[in-house]
Amino acid sequence: MHVLEAGFEAPGRPLVLLLHGFPELAWSWRKVMPALAAAGFRVVAPDQRGFGRTTGWDPAYDGDLASFRPLSLMQDLLSLIFSMDYGSVTAVVGHDFGSPVAAHCALIRPDIFSAVVMMSAPFAGPPPAGPAPAPRPAGDVYAALGRLTPPRQHYQEYYSTRRAAADMLGPPQGLHDFLRAYFHVKSGDWPGNQPYPLNAFNPGELARLPSYYVMPGGATMPQAVAPYLPPAAQAAACPWLTEAELGVYCAEFARTGFQGGLQWYRCATSGLAAADLRLFAGRTIDVPAAYLAGEADWGTYQVPGVLENLGRVCPGLRGRYLVPGAGHWVQQEQPAAVTALLLDFLASL
Repeated sequence: MHVLEAGFEAPGRPLVLLLHGFPELAWSWRKVMPALAAAGFRVVAPDQRGFGRTTGWDPAYDGDLASFRPLSLMQDLLSLIFSMDYGSVTAVVGHDFGSPVAAHCALIRPDIFSAVVMMSAPFAGPPPAGPAPAPRPAGDVYAALGRLTPPRQHYQEYYSTRRAAADMLGPPQGLHDFLRAYFHVKSGDWPGNQPYPLNAFNPGELARLPSYYVMPGGATMPQAVAPYLPPAAQAAACPWLTEAELGVYCAEFARTGFQGGLQWYRCATSGLAAADLRLFAGRTIDVPAAYLAGEADWGTYQVPGVLENLGRVCPGLRGRYLVPGAGHWVQQEQPAAVTALLLDFLASL
């Protein structure tokens, strides 16, 4: 497991674990790690299973999908923590797909994960007990998107297809322009990101999401985001993702491909993740918790009602914070504001 660290020079510091999402790396935490370390913490951000320089995972679409289920991702983190001679972490912080991983850590092993911050993806809680649902319980809704006029497709359905990894690794516009457009259109820099709560999880409401969440029917993700590539001068002047910083993502995904990260989505849409997590039906996150996202992040609202229900799922919830001037990549777009909120939360523990 490849990690970035800060604050490791002094022994005995409290440990904070930072978990990235898709399509990101430990690198996405580069702007908040030094400040957290300066405040007295040992800060560790791993490349999670399927990403970057972490090895030992199966890169094949038809490979070991079960190794990417949530309990396996949690076991990776437990092994990492124990390998550093820690018995617990002061807080686990997860962004994007790292958010449910962090939430499951706090839900299932509160003895080890003493507090949790969920970023850009509020947690709905474990699936209910009872008979196992059919695979892809949202499949009927997703299928109905294809019958709209014009047809649409949910990004998680697309990410679960065999073609998605090749589409994204070899896009017509090139990997650099694809990732630049993808990061731009989900950020606060794109003026179309003005999110609001949806009324229901149905095709008509979901179709109101931007085209990077509910895509044109039959389109690839590179095609869906291509119209939003910023002009070269704007991209070159981007203060939160310079060309050199974007180059790190480009180099790593060019080397590893995207299938490792896409396996996480396949576990979700296939029902494999829920099959494990039903064991924890009825449990709540009882350790101190917080939710943090960019004010312009649609991720907060993509599943209707989850944000509003977060206080029931997390009785120890200490706040919901939406950062002005940021979209989905909040810790990269507004690192000073995120760092201040994280330090306030850590100080309250």
